[in-house]
Amino acid sequence: MLIFVYTRLNDTTRAAIRQQVSAFADVQFRSELPEHELESTFERADVVMGNVPPAWVARAPQTLQFWQLDSAGFDGYQNLRLSVPVANMGDFFAWPCAETIVAGIIGLYRHIHELAVLQHQRNWVGVPIRYKLGLLRRKRVVILGTGAIGQAVRTMLTGFECEVNMLARTDPRAELHSVDELKAILPQTDLVINTLPGTAKGFFSADLIRAMPADGVYANIGRGSTTDEPALIEALQQGRLGGAVLDVTATEPLPADSPLWAMPNVILTQHTGGGQQTEDEGKAAQFLRNLHRFRNGEPLENPIDLSKGY
Repeated sequence: MLIFVYTRLNDTTRAAIRQQVSAFADVQFRSELPEHELESTFERADVVMGNVPPAWVARAPQTLQFWQLDSAGFDGYQNLRLSVPVANMGDFFAWPCAETIVAGIIGLYRHIHELAVLQHQRNWVGVPIRYKLGLLRRKRVVILGTGAIGQAVRTMLTGFECEVNMLARTDPRAELHSVDELKAILPQTDLVINTLPGTAKGFFSADLIRAMPADGVYANIGRGSTTDEPALIEALQQGRLGGAVLDVTATEPLPADSPLWAMPNVILTQHTGGGQQTEDEGKAAQFLRNLHRFRNGEPLENPIDLSKGY
């Protein structure tokens, strides 16, 4: 059996994987191969770990028997049809993402980003800033999406006594099920938190942005493609929206000429939301568990159907 690990992993994690599969497989790591050999190695692999280029998957080799993604999202592989089992990372990134977006929101309300700059400048301003600070407590919140990230965010917000409504087309756990219902509640909403996948491209439109109150805050921990970014920028520039916390943007890295960089009412967390110190180890552990299940004919953890998008 040939295992191809496309995910970039640290030396310790690569050594751990190699040790655990040595009795039954040869393993090739992306970081140990020249660039020109990567696709040919994929084409010979029986098992693949990592998010390889979609074009490679479209020409999936006959040898491929099992594919483990190293992400929760798989928008880039939408509508691909594979006859082999595929799994993603499930809710592995949910709590880190939830913590990042809630931290960013608190940071925006409490002006932590402004205070951090003043600290760097050794500039004590103090009292005048006190009267600009807002609270997350008891905010009226709409969470777009009821997946693992959305549920984790909702759990966190209970500690702040927030009034939370969730949006999903069919999930009975959601209070809102249509764009019309969402648009009706937005004028009375303090904070919108987007956790939608890339399949909801352009969902948070200029029309919905206009429906938010002038002091409203928009936060996105889902996908940048789900937001009408020009409309968001325009609303922030014109004072029709109070602020934004963005882990994701339409183009990444965010272009240097984007107005978002210079806006004092915007916090950018640079798509680090799912990060954690043990990220490599966690990805490897998930892969090895599923590899064991695959070899023993057991159901995989977090199986997905690329053609259906879930």
